Amino acid sequence: MPIKYDELMALKNLGQKYAYSDREVMLYAYGIGMGADPMDEKELAFVNEAVATPRALKVVPTFASVAAWGAGPGEMNLNRVMVVDGERDITFHRPLAVAAHITADSSVLDVFDKGKDKGAVIRHKTVLKNENGEELATLVASRFARGDGGFGGPSEGQPEPHKVPTRAPDRTIDISTRPDQALVYRLCGDRNPLHSDPEFAKRAGFPKPILHGMCTYGITCRGILQTYADYDPTAFKQHAARFSSPVYPGETVTMDLWKDGNVVSFEAKVKARGVAVIKSGKTVLG
Repeated sequence: MPIKYDELMALKNLGQKYAYSDREVMLYAYGIGMGADPMDEKELAFVNEAVATPRALKVVPTFASVAAWGAGPGEMNLNRVMVVDGERDITFHRPLAVAAHITADSSVLDVFDKGKDKGAVIRHKTVLKNENGEELATLVASRFARGDGGFGGPSEGQPEPHKVPTRAPDRTIDISTRPDQALVYRLCGDRNPLHSDPEFAKRAGFPKPILHGMCTYGITCRGILQTYADYDPTAFKQHAARFSSPVYPGETVTMDLWKDGNVVSFEAKVKARGVAVIKSGKTVLG
C-alpha cells in the first residue's frame, strides 16, 4: 500500500515502557564483538561482571539503540523486505545505568519521496527517559524504504551529511566480525530475517544474510572507545553515521578516523570487497 504522507507524519507514541538488566547490556557488547579476547580487561569490563576483584560493569554508549528495542512512532506499513537502515544519530544526555526501567517517546520527523523506483526516506526520533523523567538519550533514525517511493511527498530537505576531513586519516584500525555475529546480535532485538534466513536474504536481493546496520554502527562506537575515548563510555556526547553498504558476517571492517578537537570523524570500509560501509561518521566527545 502506498505511503499516506499526512498519516505517517502524524504518527506519535509517548510513554512506551521498557526495562533492561545487565544481561542485555553484556549481550549487546558481545554482539558488537567485544570480549573476543578473554584476557583483554578493557573489553571484559563491558561483557563481564568481575568477581575476584570487583569492578563496575560498563555500558557501551550505543546500547541506547537497543535499550528500548521496538520503540517507535507506530506502524508505517512499509514493504518490510525492502527496508534497510539509512542513518543513526544518538545524542547522549546522561550515562546509561547497568539496569533500569525507562520510557520512550517517539515521533516522525520527516518523510522524503525519492521517486517510484528510488524509494522513500523516513526519519523519526525517540527520546529515552529514566524513571525520574530525565532524558537519557535522543535517537534519530533514518529508514530507507526501497520499495515505497512514488507517493507524491517532498523530495528535498534532507539534512546535509557530516563532511569528513580531506587529509589522510589520523588513525586506521581493523575490526574483525565473526561468521555468526548476526545470529548473536539479533538476540538484542532485531529479528529481521534479512540477517539470519538465507532464503529471505536472497529474496531481498542479497547473496546471503547481511550484518545488521546497527551492529556495524555499534562496531564503529567500539572503534572510538578503543582509540580516542580510553574505553570511557561517559566521554560520548554524540555518535552518528550513515550506512552506505552492508557488511557480511565474517568480514573485517576497516575504520579511518580523524580527530579535530573533541570531534572524531570516521568512515569504514570492507577492503576485501572494495566497498564503503559507513560514511559521514561523527562522534563528539566530552
